[in-house]
Parts: sequence; C-alpha cells; structure tokens
Amino acid sequence: MKSLINKIAEITGEENLIVDCDMSKFTSFRAGGKADCLVQPQDKEQLKAVLQLLAGSDVQYMVMGNGSNILVKDSGYRGIIVKMGDAFSSIEIDGTVLTAGCGTMMSRVANAALEAGLTGFEFASGIPGSLGGAVFMNAGAYGGEMVQIIKEATLISRDGSREYTVTCDELELSYRHSKLHETGDIAVSVTLQLAEGDREAIQAEMKDLAAKRNSKQPVHLPSAGSFFKRPEGYFAGKLVQDAGLKGFSVGAAQVSPMHSGFVVNNGGATATEILQLMEIVQATVMEKFGVKLEPEVRIIG
Repeated sequence: MKSLINKIAEITGEENLIVDCDMSKFTSFRAGGKADCLVQPQDKEQLKAVLQLLAGSDVQYMVMGNGSNILVKDSGYRGIIVKMGDAFSSIEIDGTVLTAGCGTMMSRVANAALEAGLTGFEFASGIPGSLGGAVFMNAGAYGGEMVQIIKEATLISRDGSREYTVTCDELELSYRHSKLHETGDIAVSVTLQLAEGDREAIQAEMKDLAAKRNSKQPVHLPSAGSFFKRPEGYFAGKLVQDAGLKGFSVGAAQVSPMHSGFVVNNGGATATEILQLMEIVQATVMEKFGVKLEPEVRIIG
C-alpha cells in the first residue's frame, strides 16, 4: 500500500493526498471511520493516471463527490478513495445549454443558471452535494429529476483507459440509479439542456423551494438527506412515522422529529449507531407493514 500511495503522490502531488483520512470530515453525516488514503486529482489527466494505477493494483478503490450521500462504517475503508473536488467545478453556458464539471456543487449550478436566466434546474437548487453525485444517483426533488434535464455526460472508464461521451438515454437513469452503479465509470462533466426563463420567476421558485425545504427538513443537522429509497406505492417517511419511530434514537443517531424520512446526527453519532438505527427502522416497518426499506445512502466499508 505504501509504495502505491507514493506512486499516486508522484501523479497528484503530496498536497492532494491524505493518508489515514478521517472520512467524517468528508461526509455530510459527519460520522464514520478512516480510509487508508484519500486523493484529489487536479485534472482529467491526473484522474486517468490514478485510476490506471489503481486498476492495475489489488487495492480496492472508489470515487466520491461531495460525500452527501455516503456513510463510511466505523471500521473504515481499506483502500483508496478518489475525491472529485474543486478541480472539476468549471461551468460554461452556451445559449440554453449549461456544461459543468462533476465536482461543481448543485447550489452553484443553480445560481449560474439563474444568472443566465435559464429555467429547468430550480428543483435541484437545494439538493446538497455535487453534480457528479446527482448524475450517479439520478437525484431528484419536488417532482423533478436529473433525467429530465441531462443532455449528455463525459465519462472516464473505471480503469482510466477511456474517455467518452454518452447521451442521457445511455446513462440508463431510473429512480436513484444510473448505469454507473454497474460500470463504475466516472462522470467528469455533464451537459444540461435548460430553457430560457424569467430571472425573477426562477429566483422566486428557488426561494419558495428553499423555504419548503427549510420548514420541513432538518437542514440544521448533519444527515445524508432522505435516508431510504421510496418503496413502490409508499412514502418511506410516512411508513417510518406510522411505525411510531418519529424521533426514535440510538445514541446520538435519530429519526428526525421534523421529517421521518431523515436520519440525523445529533452530535457525536457513530456510523455504528446510524446503522443500528437503520436496522431497527427496517425491521419495524417490515414487521408492521410488510415493506422492505432500502437505504438510499451508500454504505461504504
């Protein structure tokens, strides 16, 4: 492992690499264990070189964005985490087409669209995390999903050997899923097809959705957003609430008293506590309603 990390440092520079990295500092849950190493490539060429090096090793590795949908177990991640950071956060606008790097925060994309008077991204303006994560998960909110606005994406293969462009259809986007789950390929930039709109109307819609989010969701506490996927024919939050688990806690991990679809860190929660709470919720909902809740959050380690 040490020689592999040294080779990675030669590609990215030691300043872009953290050994024995505390992943609670890189995930929105503010919980979890350590990864053997976290590296932040500074451009596509560095990313390809790092991926090629990792693919040729026997060390496990994964790529992450802003960490807003990830929980690393307390036992940690024995391998290398490649983080898509600020180096992949460019934004270009040509008419009604917006192209952005996958490290770009969703809020920044929303503000760029607003400034250009482009509508279509409002639903996503309050989604935490990066554009790459939103593509990977086909993120959605308030009736909108990324599949509705993606035109194409530039990908790099998991082994770093190939850079190629795919259409939205070729991403095979469905509910909280893309084909990237299976291929492991990495989106490095995404082109969105938006439409001309009225800036005041766009801003008003963004403000309205932000107010709804702030009044109904525990945005003041660390979480990973909606914890469970929506089961067909149901709403996860309502099932959890109807099971009598609203506000239920395991240690400092809690089903939010504000919105039962959220699990929050009340301060110092461990990943183990969060996972124990998840299992209790799953078992209780299954027992009472016969519905299996699947986590939307990616559990790593």
